Amino acid sequence: MIDVRARAIVIDIEGTAGSIAFVRDVLFPYADEHLDAFVARHRDEPEVRRWMTEAAREGGIAADETATLAMLHGWMRDDRKSTALKALQGMIWAQGFTHSGVRGHLYDDAVAALRDWHAAGFPLYVYSSGSVQAQKLLFGHSVAGDLLPLFSGFFDTTIGSKREAASYASIAREIGEAAGAVVFFSDIEAELDAARAAGMQAIQVARKSDGTLPSRVHQVIGGLDEVRLLR
Repeated sequence: MIDVRARAIVIDIEGTAGSIAFVRDVLFPYADEHLDAFVARHRDEPEVRRWMTEAAREGGIAADETATLAMLHGWMRDDRKSTALKALQGMIWAQGFTHSGVRGHLYDDAVAALRDWHAAGFPLYVYSSGSVQAQKLLFGHSVAGDLLPLFSGFFDTTIGSKREAASYASIAREIGEAAGAVVFFSDIEAELDAARAAGMQAIQVARKSDGTLPSRVHQVIGGLDEVRLLR
């Protein structure tokens, strides 16, 4: 057990609060399978048009639906950190969570810690490469029920890359805390490096089940139940 003094908590999802396998083996294939039909049904909706256009622009191709879809399938296979892709995936996952019984995986220790920290009055935030919509779907339809009331806010890559210090500085400003009063939990060392460069406290969650290699430069825990938060 480690003691951490903080006023706010920011957590990653994949590999930190929930398993990498759930995203890789359940959510990604679901979006890949349903992408074409989803776009065909909703291509005239402003948000779908917006993100299809943005994906084409990002990929440097003409705004042709067939070509853009083919590119997006390739990006999913490569797990590309594209804001446009994540937005479209989030829309598709909304159907899965609300109509197909998909439930977001979360580790038991993460659920218990989040509930305890919220009850103790610590503001909780999420920062994930998945869209804010996808984050809310996962926590709102999780294996532990609706956990959305635990959180004070959500951030995705529209605020910046998770590997850039400026993103974490922006998050600290958004939540109204000095960076040093915020602790960020992630499994990815490069993200922790960026958070620490912005002045945040950075702790790695290295779960054996996800194959995470423990950092040599950051404090490491095996689960969120190994942290005692202090003011």
